[in-house]
Amino acid sequence: MLIGIDSLLTPDLLHALASMGHGDTIALVDANYPATRSRRLVRLPGVSVATALNAVLSVVPLDTAVAAPAQVMLPADGAIPEAVAEMNVVLAGRGAAPAAGLGRHEFYAAAEQAYAVVATGERRRFGNVLLTKGVVSPEAAP
Repeated sequence: MLIGIDSLLTPDLLHALASMGHGDTIALVDANYPATRSRRLVRLPGVSVATALNAVLSVVPLDTAVAAPAQVMLPADGAIPEAVAEMNVVLAGRGAAPAAGLGRHEFYAAAEQAYAVVATGERRRFGNVLLTKGVVSPEAAP
């Protein structure tokens, strides 16, 4: 157990997050995502994607040098699913813009290049987000 670290951030997940560099991506995906396509897989069973997103953003800054540091999978009709709306609330609470939308196959292609994939227990459809890690500034709390 660590002080000040969200208990959802397991040793494996903390290692992946700490190992990522500026510009690396991590995918937080729902229970239906084909996670076997990942390079590194971390499992958070029973956890919603929004809860996992909030935990990850407690220790990882989003990249301010890219147009869309958070990208979600959206259905073909462009509707905003409940899981995506919830993730956008988390992003807003962290001072970030709403996530940009990608089609299913675009998201899969991008997620396959991610440094790691975090398979959550999210059962709602389209509960998938891709994050680009930013720079940890010298002013950030130690």
